Amino acid sequence: MNSPADRSLLCDACGTPIAGYEAIHYGSEHQPYRDLCYPCFNAMVAEKFGLINFDNPRLAPLDLTDARGKSHHFILQVHLFMPGVAVDAVEIREGEPKGYRFQIIGDPEDDILALSGRLVERLRRALAMTHIEKDKQFGWRIKDQVVRGQITWDENMDGRTPLAVIDGHEIPWEEVGRMLMSFEGFQFKLEIKDRSEEL
Repeated sequence: MNSPADRSLLCDACGTPIAGYEAIHYGSEHQPYRDLCYPCFNAMVAEKFGLINFDNPRLAPLDLTDARGKSHHFILQVHLFMPGVAVDAVEIREGEPKGYRFQIIGDPEDDILALSGRLVERLRRALAMTHIEKDKQFGWRIKDQVVRGQITWDENMDGRTPLAVIDGHEIPWEEVGRMLMSFEGFQFKLEIKDRSEEL
């Protein structure tokens, strides 16, 4: 489980300073919990499962521009799990994870840099699309009858309703409903996919 994003930590294995969202809080009832950076956690998992050739790089953050010309800052995290490895791209705004989140899953023996390259291409394709636009009078509105996004936790609603991330914007569920009301009487299809799948 990830540690809270609002505090700085030192990795308990290598001593590297990390933000809370860059740490894995790892332990069990049989061993004390430790805060580990992703590379140290991956090294531990690789050793446990005998993956002597696991590629475990620290990936540099990147900045990408969306279709509206707005820049988005992403960190890339490699997370080894058995039987696979995930590379996550997490947008960071105001010092915490907000907005876009993407993931790609591969085999532990895959070239991690090639896998992250495929993820960056997916990011570029997603940021090149826009699904909503701002109306001066009515606020957000759906552009072309297709909306892609992500379902996240809405802290203001204590999990009673989701927060939708569309075009990198966090949209409260009530606002999503208001946007949908412009299509009253229409049919719709709601298709839900894993974060690692491309929409």
